[in-house]
Amino acid sequence: MKKYAINWEFFPWKLFAPPISEKFLAMAVPHMKPPKSLWRDNELTVSTHEVSSYDGETITCFVLSPRNLPADAPCLLYLHGGGFVLEAAGYHYSNAMRYAKEVGCRVVFPLYRLAPQYPFPVFFEDCYAAFTWAYDHAAELGIDTQHIGIGGDSAGATLAVGVCLMARQRKHPVKFRFQMLPYPFLDARNCSDSCKRFTDTPMWNSTLSDRIGPMTKVDSTHPNYSWYSPVEAQSFEGLPPAYIETAEFDCLHDDGILYAALLRKAGIEVTLNETKGTMHGFDIAARAPTTLAAIQQRVTFMRKHI
Repeated sequence: MKKYAINWEFFPWKLFAPPISEKFLAMAVPHMKPPKSLWRDNELTVSTHEVSSYDGETITCFVLSPRNLPADAPCLLYLHGGGFVLEAAGYHYSNAMRYAKEVGCRVVFPLYRLAPQYPFPVFFEDCYAAFTWAYDHAAELGIDTQHIGIGGDSAGATLAVGVCLMARQRKHPVKFRFQMLPYPFLDARNCSDSCKRFTDTPMWNSTLSDRIGPMTKVDSTHPNYSWYSPVEAQSFEGLPPAYIETAEFDCLHDDGILYAALLRKAGIEVTLNETKGTMHGFDIAARAPTTLAAIQQRVTFMRKHI
């Protein structure tokens, strides 16, 4: 691994990259469980729901609600990252808990099914099913359907943009208030300058990205391929305002820059936060000053738009 000028505030994660392989996933994923802290926050209530997906199978959705929230509240659909192959990590839950409390919204957090066992487009359909379930059950969940935002990090950002495209394509009446996208994966061509430069960066790199495509079994000729590679969509009309956050030493850095440019060209409001001294998934270091500043910017954006 080359040496990169990544801030030492991200130690030891600045020295780590997951050994992504089907063998590793078969060993690791069954042990990735929601942290007990999710149910120990006195400021939140957490309910668990089984939601039917497009194929009749069920997925689990958590709904996180601040205790002082009114009955008809804004909502964030939050889709965790993990390359479509990993369950949510502890910091995904921690971030979701912060968003609920600091934005002042309910957070719908689906545990979508993962590749390679469930290939494309299952993970997109699961996330869309979670969204439509929350929308259709808004009254009992205490959600204001006029104030729903969507977000996710890394592959979760792909899913978030994909759900926006799906809702537009399927003529769903929702008007998402925003798309909130830290270090997003949005260009499946994997041929950008940052992909060529960052082949061995910690936390994620283009070598690992190249391993994911075969595991998801995505086919570029699929009619809905743009869900998986949103920068290749034919149109961005009607998509919501976006917060896009990039990491400096990240193979996906240019994905965010390109998507921001495409949205702006389409007349869509974009807030672009280019963090420095960072690697992909840097907010796993929850107390790092750069992480705290980035999360505050995400919260500020969401509070403004939701």
